[in-house]
Amino acid sequence: MTETRDNLTDDIRQYWNDHIHDLEIVRHPVGTEGFFRDLAEYRFDKLRYLPKLVDFSSYTDQKVLEIGCGAGIDLVLFARGGARVTGVDLSQTAIDLARKNFAWCDLKGDLRVGNGEALDFPDNSFDLVYAHGVLQYTADPVTMLSEARRVLKPGGTFIGMVYNRHGWLNLMSRLFRVGLEHEDAPVLEKFTRKEFTRLLSGFSSVKIIPERFPVKSRLHGGLKGFLFNTLFVGTFNCIPRALVRGSGWHLMAFANK
Repeated sequence: MTETRDNLTDDIRQYWNDHIHDLEIVRHPVGTEGFFRDLAEYRFDKLRYLPKLVDFSSYTDQKVLEIGCGAGIDLVLFARGGARVTGVDLSQTAIDLARKNFAWCDLKGDLRVGNGEALDFPDNSFDLVYAHGVLQYTADPVTMLSEARRVLKPGGTFIGMVYNRHGWLNLMSRLFRVGLEHEDAPVLEKFTRKEFTRLLSGFSSVKIIPERFPVKSRLHGGLKGFLFNTLFVGTFNCIPRALVRGSGWHLMAFANK
């Protein structure tokens, strides 16, 4: 069993060494200042809800850990807000990019290759652990959450996101055969709200908010892209949000130790 999980972790590491998230939309060479601007602009256009739910500037002088930091797009915002940031990622490619991103931004951070299922930090080390879009790609989300809880200080906060099995994008993918991001990854799990709540049962309090509703896509062209951008997005967003809240593609969790 352990050998199987180790092999899977190796496959996940290799996949993310070979794949840069959102690479298909960038206009500038990888690792340049423009490259990181492209990634950030696209990310917060697609995830317009994120800065509304997460006040990146409110963690001044607090210790923030991001598990699966990727190129450091979100972690840069925590650092700009004055947080003392640490980022870990299974992928050496991701950490190399995150270090370049921090250098371009003239920011400091402890950025290291590491496995979120076996964090190399003492108990009660961080005020916030952040893992946006990571648990669905890991070999063992239960262990990753246990590690996140372990390294949090008493009263500390975990913020994480997983994909919603009942989300609108999952339904669109099945009906119209539109591929999901990184569906070829070694692991890609989706969760119901109830399942995600159960995963977080070790925390003292849990709040889950379904988010990410349709915005115009830059990734899909042709007839499918036209129909999605001109018909589906407009029609969906005319529906009162209260009626479709549960179909948000992202399940955002806010949990306290």
